Amino acid sequence: MRRTLLGTLLLVAIPMAGAATGQDAMPPAPAPAVPVIDTPADAAGSPCPARPDAAAVPDDPQASTPRAVNRIAVTFDDLPWVMDRNQAPPDLAEHHARLLSALKQACVPVIGFVNDGKLYAHDTLRSERLRMLEDWLDAGFELGNHTAWHSDLHAVGLAAFQADILDGERHLRPLLAERGLEPRWFRHPFLRTGRSPQDKAAMDAFLGAHGYRTAPVTINSSEWIYALAYRNVLNDGADAATLAKIRQAYVDYMVSKVGYYERRSMQLLGYRVPQVLLLHVNELNAAAFSELVARIRARDYRFVGLDEATSDPAFLRRDDFAGELGTSWIHRWAKTENRPETFFFGETATPRWVKQLAGVAAGVE
Repeated sequence: MRRTLLGTLLLVAIPMAGAATGQDAMPPAPAPAVPVIDTPADAAGSPCPARPDAAAVPDDPQASTPRAVNRIAVTFDDLPWVMDRNQAPPDLAEHHARLLSALKQACVPVIGFVNDGKLYAHDTLRSERLRMLEDWLDAGFELGNHTAWHSDLHAVGLAAFQADILDGERHLRPLLAERGLEPRWFRHPFLRTGRSPQDKAAMDAFLGAHGYRTAPVTINSSEWIYALAYRNVLNDGADAATLAKIRQAYVDYMVSKVGYYERRSMQLLGYRVPQVLLLHVNELNAAAFSELVARIRARDYRFVGLDEATSDPAFLRRDDFAGELGTSWIHRWAKTENRPETFFFGETATPRWVKQLAGVAAGVE
């Protein structure tokens, strides 16, 4: 199910209007120098321990040909963390460390998309938040651009949105440059890519001119509702049984989403396209990511980088979608082909009890 504007606003809490009007903007001072930190030998470039992924497990021990393997890329939005930038949670460092540990132990390629504005609190750059981005790079993960202020292309227009993309490089580009890297991937906030074919073409040209590729999403969800429920329970005293119930429901829900988009891929393309999973940096994924990876692996998935996933020819398909809905690229391709509304039926809905814990209306998804 789509991630709604309300949901993202609840989580991100970034003053987009201020970014558009010049209020509450970042200070004009240049980015501070970031020290060079050697990448640990067991992070980037080093092979992970052998894991029983589907790629190594044949159907029949006597067979010489392994069974077909599904592929999936994992992406995280809203780095350094989903939070009100002016009031970070007191346990931020603990949850950040827990998420990075889970990502490294899972031994999967990951890319995180950065909102530069969230490095600031009350217009002051927070060194500990910049260090959080360094932690991602030190662990061997890639970083991409998600704009500075998580602005909505459809709301602010092309010029303001393109300026926000460049503002999003304020710390990202020098941070990567110190490691001999450049930002390569851009993720549209709200997955809104343009109101018209002309706007979409202009955005594609702008991104290409600045060395970016659009990071698509095939598995989109209402993960934000579960994450908000989890954060609320933590804030209310962290009832262990309720937290465990949310984690289990969340993993079950996400696995059902994987199955749903598998089926839509088969129906539209005739095969299982490599999937691109959208997640967010939050307390729930810090606690549940390991179990989610294990459950996805059990579906015969091999985790790959975004480059490999998007090398599939499906990602060159025509995409005429220009609506408000932040939706999966599989759905975009289907809408471009004028598939009937019944094509989109069957997505798992978020349970009412989760919405109640999250404090969102019953009709929100």
